[in-house]
Parts: sequence; C-alpha cells; structure tokens
Amino acid sequence: MSTLTVIMPVYNGEKFLKESLNSLLNQTFTDFTVLVLNDNSTDKTSEILDAFTKQDSRITVITKTKNEGPANLRNEGIERASTEFIALLDADDIALPTRFEKQLDYLKNHPEVGVCGTWFTFFGDKKEKTVRHEVSHDALKVQFLHSCGIGNPTVMFRKSVLKGLRFEHQYVPAEDYGLWSQLIFKTQFHNIPESLLKYRWHDANISQTKEANLRKSEILIKTKQLEHLRIQPTNPEILHYVYAVSLQRNQASEHVIKTVQAAKDLLEHNKNLQVYDLKLFENHINRTIVRTIRNATSYNKAFYKFIKNESGFFNNLKPVDKLTFYLKCLF
Repeated sequence: MSTLTVIMPVYNGEKFLKESLNSLLNQTFTDFTVLVLNDNSTDKTSEILDAFTKQDSRITVITKTKNEGPANLRNEGIERASTEFIALLDADDIALPTRFEKQLDYLKNHPEVGVCGTWFTFFGDKKEKTVRHEVSHDALKVQFLHSCGIGNPTVMFRKSVLKGLRFEHQYVPAEDYGLWSQLIFKTQFHNIPESLLKYRWHDANISQTKEANLRKSEILIKTKQLEHLRIQPTNPEILHYVYAVSLQRNQASEHVIKTVQAAKDLLEHNKNLQVYDLKLFENHINRTIVRTIRNATSYNKAFYKFIKNESGFFNNLKPVDKLTFYLKCLF
C-alpha cells in the first residue's frame, strides 16, 4: 500500500490538467497514489485522464455522471483514501518537485502536527507573488480569525485528525477556510516557510467567479470561530465582533464604537478562556482596531472623546494618527 494519497477534483480542466498531473509525476517522493475525481467534465478532460492512467498505474480516475462540486468530491476522495497521509492539489496548480518529500518528512518528525501546508506563489494572469502565511500553530490560529492561513492546494494532513469534520458545500467557494478554521482547534498546524506550489490565477478561478458567496461564507466561518470565545451567532452585535478581528473599512463612527466595545469584550473573554495566545491575540486586536479607527467614514467630538478616554486603544495610535484623528473630529 502507498504511503500517501493525492486527491484532485477536476471540472473541464483540459487547459492545465496535464501540467498539474506532470508536476505530481515529477515529485522526488514517489510512493503515492493519485485519486482524480472528474466532475462530469464536458471538454477533453476524460481523454487526458485516460492517457495518464495508461502512462502511470498510480493514477485512478472516478468519473461522476452529474456535477457535484469540489467540496463533495474532496470528501469522497478522503473517504476512499486508504492511507493515513493525504495531500490535496487542484487541477490547475503545480506542485514543485520536493513538495511531498518535505511535507512528509515534517509530519513524520512532528507527530503532534496534523496539518502541514507550505507557502505558495501566484502565477498566470497575476504578477508572480509569493504568499507567506504564518508558520507556527499559535500564529496561524489567530490569522484564521481574519483569513484562511493555509493554501488549500498546498495541504498535506493525517486522515485520522478529521474526526468527522468535512468540507462543507454551504461554504463554497470558501469550503477550505471553513474546514481548516475548525480543524485548527483539534490538531496542530504548520506551514513550511518555503514556496512549494505554484498557484495559477486565471479568469475561471472559483474564488473570483463567486465573489458575493465568498463574502457571505467568510462571515459565517468567522462567526463560527468566535463561538470558541463564547460569542454566540445569535448575539445582536455579532457583526461587530467579526469586525473586531477582521478589518471592515468605512464604518461610521457609531459602528466603530460598537466594534471597539466588541474588541474589549473579546480580549476579556480570551483572557479568561485562553483560547488564543494572549499576546498574539492582543496584538491582532490592536492592529485591527487602529486600522478601523483610521478608516472610519464619520468623525465628531463625541467619537474623539470615546476613543481617547474610554476605548483603551488611543495610545496604540501613532502620534501622527492621533493628530489626524483629532483634526478630523474637530472639523
């Protein structure tokens, strides 16, 4: 039996599929099987996959007769995998040759770590840029409050740590953010601080084509994380709690005040519960609130008085920001 299963969902991927599959076959670590789930593609995806299965016996294809979406396909792939170690790759991305070797080596040497990602580099329609997410578990846990801290197609994980958690179709196109943001409370995470994947950016990216759904899903995912700090989704100020950990620009002064009050509440909850590293969490809240104040859309004397005397965040403003804030509120 192989050591590793690689799961790749694909839908009409003829343009980039060969390149992605070849990046797998060129890995320095070779003891793996590839499970490709063809989501009822109507282009030449099936022909390409047929050619690859004849070329390499490590590749298995499951062809769907109706479109099921990437979240459901990844879940099926995970269920079918007979190995403890599972890696993900999308059908338009490129795994660099040492990716699997380095991730497996890290996981085997750190049994407490259940999920290992890597840095990655955007290419294609976008100017090349390397995304350097947080590396350590505690820092990643805080990062997840405002954004997904791990590149989904860079992930390698232990199947045993999932314990019933799945990619949720309701969160598409942020189903990866939804899963990892909850799993990070059950196992240690780590990002290898090296770009080991090329992430292709093009017009068909699901994250670009479903922008409105993405925003809604992110709010739900952040709300769910706040439950660990005993902030319930039914709280009438839930959006301000979300904005306290994830910057929302252009709030009117009365909403900034509510966001600041929520931030103070979160700091107190975390101090008592110690869900997050105290210093990292405090630094994150401070940065978010300072930027929130600087990006307010309305200013008045009452707003200035609250921030200066009651908020507890005034001294975190730089001197130039304090002056600018004062002048905006004065005039």
